[in-house]
Amino acid sequence: MTEPTSRLPGDMPAASAVARMIRVDHAGEYGAVRIYQGQLAALRRSDKADLLRHMLAQEQVHLATFNRLVADRRVRPTALLPVWHLAGFALGALTASLGERTAMACTVAVEEAIDAHYQKQLDTLDRSEPELRATISQFRAEELEHRDTGLAHGAEQAPAYRLLSAVIKTGCRAAIALSERI
Repeated sequence: MTEPTSRLPGDMPAASAVARMIRVDHAGEYGAVRIYQGQLAALRRSDKADLLRHMLAQEQVHLATFNRLVADRRVRPTALLPVWHLAGFALGALTASLGERTAMACTVAVEEAIDAHYQKQLDTLDRSEPELRATISQFRAEELEHRDTGLAHGAEQAPAYRLLSAVIKTGCRAAIALSERI
């Protein structure tokens, strides 16, 4: 495991950096719940519905954990939650309405973006936060499980997979950057 980088003059104070992590992870898990809710709205009668419900249930646990961390640590949630409420559901519903493989392609793209995000946090998170490190590490593993599930269910066979994946990943990175700050 990579050691966290040492702080330099002008770096954000550790407490502010942790609050930013909690804020953005809360927003991301909120968005993930909404994506799966959108996918289920479109695919509720599909043979993938139980699979989507399972992934949604895991994301709901992630969100509940970050809801608790936001409250316990008095972290200001992002002001963009209403945007992510609509955007997450729309992304899930739209991709699922294009078919099961496209829904799985969405899942893979989102989870790959979140994997990179969580890994970056683990690389920089101070060792004085063992509980937060363990939470992020566990959730990262579950996000990778979702990615693998999407790949096993035909994500790469979705029409325009590479383009769709690139667009969704770009949107995720933008949402991360905005949620950290706003």
